[in-house]
Amino acid sequence: MSESRKPMTLNGKVLLEAELKHLVEVERPNIIAAIETARGHGDLSENADYSAAKERQAHIEGRIATISDTLSNAEVVNTSQINSNKITFGAHVHIEDEETGQKKHYQIVGEDEADVSQGKISINSPLARSLIGRKKGEEFEFQSPAAGEKIYHILKFYFK
Repeated sequence: MSESRKPMTLNGKVLLEAELKHLVEVERPNIIAAIETARGHGDLSENADYSAAKERQAHIEGRIATISDTLSNAEVVNTSQINSNKITFGAHVHIEDEETGQKKHYQIVGEDEADVSQGKISINSPLARSLIGRKKGEEFEFQSPAAGEKIYHILKFYFK
């Protein structure tokens, strides 16, 4: 991967492309229509509908620019094609807290697709950095911001 390109899973790319398509084909035309309607209500300096629509338009255009930039700088990785005996980008990893026995599942993804509530952690996160290069069965220490130092056991990992 080149220095300027950021890794992204194929699924992450598909989701961003769908969001971009929705913004361009649905949201943008809707907000343009809302601005035109608000313009028809007279004095623009005191028109709350117009101001709100212009603010929403700025948000939509900003998001379109951000997604376009992200996609143009993405190094898309088809994680189902990865065959590694070590944890790398795209891996689904199952770990167990040595102390509590609590099991967790994460997938290591690109920065723009990370969502901890969905079990997707950024490749640049401290936990992902602790996992990269490790193998099934290994134990590792991790300094959790919330729980302090923890020892985890890698139960398994796979790519899909």
